[in-house]
Amino acid sequence: MVRIPQIRLHAEHGALVVREGFSICFYIRRSHREIAPAVMHSLDTYLHAVGPRALGWYVDPEGDWQELDATGWTHVRDKLHKSSPILKLRDTPSGAGQYELNYHGKSLDAPLFVDNPDAVCALSFWLPSEYLEEHGPAHVRELALELAAPLPINSGHAGPAFNFLFMPPEFRSLCFRYPGMDVCSPMDVSWSIGTRVRGPHWLTFLGQPVLGEVGGSAGLRTRLSSPGITVQEMDGERAVVTLGESPEAGDTEQGRDLPLHRELARVLEPWLYQQRIPWSGFTQEDMRRWERRFLD
Repeated sequence: MVRIPQIRLHAEHGALVVREGFSICFYIRRSHREIAPAVMHSLDTYLHAVGPRALGWYVDPEGDWQELDATGWTHVRDKLHKSSPILKLRDTPSGAGQYELNYHGKSLDAPLFVDNPDAVCALSFWLPSEYLEEHGPAHVRELALELAAPLPINSGHAGPAFNFLFMPPEFRSLCFRYPGMDVCSPMDVSWSIGTRVRGPHWLTFLGQPVLGEVGGSAGLRTRLSSPGITVQEMDGERAVVTLGESPEAGDTEQGRDLPLHRELARVLEPWLYQQRIPWSGFTQEDMRRWERRFLD
């Protein structure tokens, strides 16, 4: 059973600024030129799954939205051949959308990154909750695995998330009420996550070095005892941990505190990523409380 609440917040002028969705994110500590073909492969896999019309707009070099027609797609694919491409593709140029792709590529040997061991390339895909309801969690899980397959990821995650343009005042309380809903900002995270892990999600992808440090897939299985948790090995010294058959947002007001997430969080605690700068409307204390919502 899929348990993601419908959340729609609008700005005063009526624009949809927050909606629920499903995010799939990967973090890769390699330079873009090494992984460009893999990123293109994952992009094509996503387009095949959601249909060529799901993404209709892209951000041009000046920061303006342009229609993603044949010329636009040529621009996007040409951009993936450059050294540090930044891509933002969406279904709509206004409001919080349903389908979205973000990629923040980096040349890690460039002067800007050479002294930053925590910079990574980050790739994220968005699906609306309606897609999950229509196709079912098993299909979405397989899609996430297909997207991950060609990528030499260090970590990644997939699960319910807030898709937002900005964080209105009521956003903070929603984050604490629904602990299984991620607040995903891959561009910010890509500067500082390194090889750490962004907490437990419905699907948590682990690569090196963390997977090795927890004893590999076999070591993970011995530490995770609940029957609802599965650990699946992947090629390239990677694994994915799945928490239950369906993604859940949880609800602290209803006592649903996601025990499987808490179990995985305890295992991964030494490698969990901490946000350096609090989100808008969050104090540093709020930030740490949210990051430790499955530990405290």
